[in-house]
Amino acid sequence: MTPGENSPSTPEDDDPFGYLYADGQARGAQPPSGGYGYPNSVSRVRAVGERQYGQSTIPQQQGAYGQPNAYYQAPETMPGGTPPSTPRSAPPAPDRRGPNTKGLLIGAIAVVAAVVIGISVAMLNGNDDKKTGNQAGTTPSQSQSQGPSPSGSSSAASGELPKADASTLQLGPGVTTASDIKGSKANGGVYVTGFNHVGATVTWTVNNIENAGTYRLYVRYGIPGVDANATLVVNNKADSRPLNMKNFGGGTPEGDWEQGWKTTWSNVDLNKGTNTIQIACQNGNQCNAVLDQLYITK
Repeated sequence: MTPGENSPSTPEDDDPFGYLYADGQARGAQPPSGGYGYPNSVSRVRAVGERQYGQSTIPQQQGAYGQPNAYYQAPETMPGGTPPSTPRSAPPAPDRRGPNTKGLLIGAIAVVAAVVIGISVAMLNGNDDKKTGNQAGTTPSQSQSQGPSPSGSSSAASGELPKADASTLQLGPGVTTASDIKGSKANGGVYVTGFNHVGATVTWTVNNIENAGTYRLYVRYGIPGVDANATLVVNNKADSRPLNMKNFGGGTPEGDWEQGWKTTWSNVDLNKGTNTIQIACQNGNQCNAVLDQLYITK
């Protein structure tokens, strides 16, 4: 059989558009009216919504939008369909732990305890300092005198020149202390009296003189409105000039001891280290006076 003898009605020769060509029209192709345009062609037109399964035809009806299809069957319900899948369990939630509040609380308590302990220690130390200061205040310092010194010595602090109350010095025969006359600047208002007789002495031992040289000795005394004087002996050498204890200013009435407090001075030559200064009532002196304080300056 030659190709030209093939029947035009065979499916493989069907040309749905044969009617458009001259050879197709020569073979009798017609515009489609239900088939593909060739006579006796195999009709493959199906009604919309119909599908064949084996020998039976199940109409496929499309339901309204959003409504379930009454003819629909799940694939797993069909013979040989997909078996139902095992439902998957939800993955375990990640272990999310909150902040370690217990540890933070313990740390905070420890910090507060440390602060409280520190404050308590500081307060205790402060109280100890206050107690120490109070106790130190009741103890006389080196510049304070508790009573007459048997040696009549005096030491100056570094860089300072010595100063002493006359009542703390070494007193000679017949010389004593008193506090009846007001106005004394010595500690407790105690001054030296009984100096008004020949042989009376007040001796001051001065220590720690840093440099040898000439210094000025100041003496505070009291008189009853009448001039007085004494002999000054430095390092066992008597000064030719008397220590004048005059009624300077002339404003003190005679017999008034309270108004008779004065100050006089005299130059003295001192050695480096220890020196002895003595105020003595010798023959020719007028010694009706009381002695209050002595100090040295350059």
